[in-house]
Amino acid sequence: MMRDDLNFSVPRLGECKVPSPMTGTRFVKETEHILYDSELDSIKKALAAGREPPCFELGGPREKIFFDPSNLSCGIVTCGGLCPGINDVIRAIVLTLYHHYGVKKIYGFPYGYEGLSHKYDHKPVLLTPELVMHIHDMGGTLLSSSRGHQDPSDMMDTLARMKVGILFTIGGDGTLRGALAIEGEARRRGLKLSVIGVPKTIDNDISFTQKTFGFETAVAEAKCATAAAHTEALGAWNGVGLVKLMGRDSGFVAAFSVLVDSNVNFCLVPEVPFTLDALLGALKERLERRKHAVIVVAEGAGQELISASSDRDASGNIRYGDIGVFLRDAIKTHFQKIGMEINLKYIDPSYTIRSVPANAYDSAFCLLLGQHAVHAGMAGRTGMVVGFWNHQITHVPIPLAVSQRKKIDPEGLLWSTVLASTGQPKHLR
Repeated sequence: MMRDDLNFSVPRLGECKVPSPMTGTRFVKETEHILYDSELDSIKKALAAGREPPCFELGGPREKIFFDPSNLSCGIVTCGGLCPGINDVIRAIVLTLYHHYGVKKIYGFPYGYEGLSHKYDHKPVLLTPELVMHIHDMGGTLLSSSRGHQDPSDMMDTLARMKVGILFTIGGDGTLRGALAIEGEARRRGLKLSVIGVPKTIDNDISFTQKTFGFETAVAEAKCATAAAHTEALGAWNGVGLVKLMGRDSGFVAAFSVLVDSNVNFCLVPEVPFTLDALLGALKERLERRKHAVIVVAEGAGQELISASSDRDASGNIRYGDIGVFLRDAIKTHFQKIGMEINLKYIDPSYTIRSVPANAYDSAFCLLLGQHAVHAGMAGRTGMVVGFWNHQITHVPIPLAVSQRKKIDPEGLLWSTVLASTGQPKHLR
């Protein structure tokens, strides 16, 4: 359903008066937008009520820009956990600034927001086309990363001292909230700083964007783990392959890993609670019938079954218990108690997946995101992320992007398709 309280407006630093140095390209008009809701009934209701249907600004180069490229410095930070494609985005931003707009001062701030804080004394790196030429062939991030809160005033001091006009922040929910804090501090000081986010989350859980970079690569790599688990399960009497995948609060990686490998028999995600008794009962029935089973569990699933923890990481997130190890031990203990022989193999490929280079699709997607981040910044947008909606690159206000976490709908088509593929009971409670 379409909501009436959604604010899609993107802040601007001022009027764009500088002719773009780009040539031979299609410039996007300010009137071009992408509909948020594609359901015809919702659009009809909005029009009948005299309202314009909510829509995103279309991303892309503008004919007139806000900043003078000859007198502009830009900065890039990468924050949070690793994800395939970070280096691709860095490279795309640097090459677009340098070759399309003629910006020569592009600084990479090491170790995320720490690199903007004077107390850590991390030295910024001057990013050139030569330096970033081959980084897309490597996993990880050229600039390294970190988690945790830094003082917005302290970070703004660094940006002001270096006369940075556009800051590109590559990261997830916490990074975007930090970017919003920096943007607010710049506004408070009356400084013309553009803050543009590129959403980075391997879990694909940022709202108001269809897909984030690295997700395609993660699902492709996860298939290697589920295929190995299936092979191991088939290779022994009552073989059980258990695979833990990424997904703190949203189970998209786990769900799509099932759809690319129909050999998975149980998919456990944070959005759909389950009980241990129901899972073990269903697993026993499966083994009695087929003599093998494959289970995929997202890291945030079943946390209510594990002893609660009050520990938090540097970003303030609660440290989740290891559901993979918990299920491994619980399954073994249960079948030992009932005297039923099983052969369980446990696979956790999480950090292997996070550190690989992007695949071909994600690499191309990262190029588009990086280019459009630059176009948005040069056009004086701020407090926004580059999104992806209806197969178009869009501008999404940061408050909208972080307003809620995108999750699987247990009553939606995706989860219904997962259930059909696995054959597991709809309710494991």
